[in-house]
Amino acid sequence: MTWALAAVCLLAVVPAGLRWIRVAQREHYLPPSATRFAVRWWLNGPANRSLAALAFVGLLGSQWSPPAGLLVPLAQLGPIGLSVRGVSSPLAWTPRLRRLAFLAGALVVLVFLVGVRLDSAPIVVAGLFGLPLIVDAALLVLSPVESALSSKWVARAARKLDAVRADVVAITGSYGKTTTKNYTAHLLSTALRVVASPASFNNRMGLARAINENLTPGTQVFVAEMGTYGRGEIAELTEWIPPRVAAMVAIGPVHLERFRTEERIVEAKAEILDRAEIGVICIDHPLLAALARDRARELEIIEVSTGEPARIVVDGQHVTVDGAVVADTPGGAFKANLAVALGICLALGVDPVEA
Repeated sequence: MTWALAAVCLLAVVPAGLRWIRVAQREHYLPPSATRFAVRWWLNGPANRSLAALAFVGLLGSQWSPPAGLLVPLAQLGPIGLSVRGVSSPLAWTPRLRRLAFLAGALVVLVFLVGVRLDSAPIVVAGLFGLPLIVDAALLVLSPVESALSSKWVARAARKLDAVRADVVAITGSYGKTTTKNYTAHLLSTALRVVASPASFNNRMGLARAINENLTPGTQVFVAEMGTYGRGEIAELTEWIPPRVAAMVAIGPVHLERFRTEERIVEAKAEILDRAEIGVICIDHPLLAALARDRARELEIIEVSTGEPARIVVDGQHVTVDGAVVADTPGGAFKANLAVALGICLALGVDPVEA
């Protein structure tokens, strides 16, 4: 029976495993992201809670009746709502993801083989039941390997950035980073030669690749989107991509499952200001307004807003710079993103009115 049970579980590992390695990729390969998201999703809604209970009953019941273990692969129909392919960030089969998939798969097979060898149905189904934990274990094992593999590309990018001597604009926020980056690159290109990081290349390897492949002699400004799923991640990025201008767009609850409070989100995102000469902060959120006041003691801060008094205000009708209305707000523009982009122009000496 354990051989048959292992075969069924092995088939279920494929779709279930794809879910959790995609989560790991989306979460910048930071353990224990798979386990954290598994807990969150299995407890999300009556259907998922029922499937989680089914898997738990199957795990316990297999100790006395091996066929009960079949409830565990059946439960892998969930978590409902967490798709295998993904929507916001589809699975990308990069070399790093392949290494993760191979090691996690090998660990699962090892658990299955031990279970079959000991004729233990609970051990067999535990390999499937604990799949997110196994993915996180693989992430921990691979962490030093991945760091060593990426170091040469990061070092090359740092040398290239230093040689080109482009001003770096670094942009972060809970949301709106990519739109602000695109607005900024478009507006600055009226006066300067600009290269922006493509798509959502906002982590260590993505930014290293963007610099190595796209930065060319004569580039005057490199606009880098920087994301973070944990404290210290942006600080590490700014060590080798030191920004002249650092911008914070918005803070919201989209990262609460990782940071628990908005205050912690602000602390992690604010690392982008630590090495900057000028900061551009949208003060619409009270926590960002407080951050702007605090950081103004140590570096130049340009405050922007969609309604609060600031150097640049983009509301539903007008664009205001230093108290003077300079233009109508473009139809369809995201106001906060445009305000930050214009603040970056101001920081780099590009006339926001002309832009």
